[in-house]
Amino acid sequence: MRIDVWSDVVCPWCWLGKARLEKALASFPQREHVEVVFRSFELDPRAPKDLDISSNELLAKKYSLGSAQIDALHERLRGTGLADGIDFRFDRARTSNTLEAHQVIHLARERGRQLAMVDRLFRAQFHEGVRVGDREQLVRLATDSGLDAAEVRSALDDQRFAAAVRDDQAQARALGVSGVPFFLVDGAVAVSGAQAVDVFRKLLEKGWERRPLTGADAAAGACDDDGCPV
Repeated sequence: MRIDVWSDVVCPWCWLGKARLEKALASFPQREHVEVVFRSFELDPRAPKDLDISSNELLAKKYSLGSAQIDALHERLRGTGLADGIDFRFDRARTSNTLEAHQVIHLARERGRQLAMVDRLFRAQFHEGVRVGDREQLVRLATDSGLDAAEVRSALDDQRFAAAVRDDQAQARALGVSGVPFFLVDGAVAVSGAQAVDVFRKLLEKGWERRPLTGADAAAGACDDDGCPV
């Protein structure tokens, strides 16, 4: 069974969703038969590649929020993160264009290191205050995750995985995905958002019940707090 996850590494809810899915998987009896694949979704594909401002400044400009509103939003999210083992440090977070970060995630999948790479990028972005859109920082984070620095640089120089990023985003549009994180099990059962662990457990159970799938079974469903329809 495969779970495709559309996310962006500058999306805090995507990190939460990853953590909660992993909690659900930890108690799922068929865990060893589940593959999790991260797909690309750029929240701001038009962001300049050299953009380097604090996340607070970006939120203020994009949504016309005051500092008190931003601080309150981050404080709530920080509390939520701590409950799931995530230490958000929004005072350190910088904004980035994430096109090349997504390309490195594709390379990491080819090398069997995708989940480690995604986790490293989230931690760098939201805890360490690393600007993940900076190429040299990306190379360093990739080597932290077990990739070869020379191969990472070569792949980025050639934009080897740019088409794969575009394909992921085209698939998201075809599915009607308008926000992330978005989780799709075997192309059949879906849930959007950083849902509670129990909702992810239901998603896994419904996905497993549907196996094996036929072509007619591949129409996407949706989950909510009450479960996942078949």
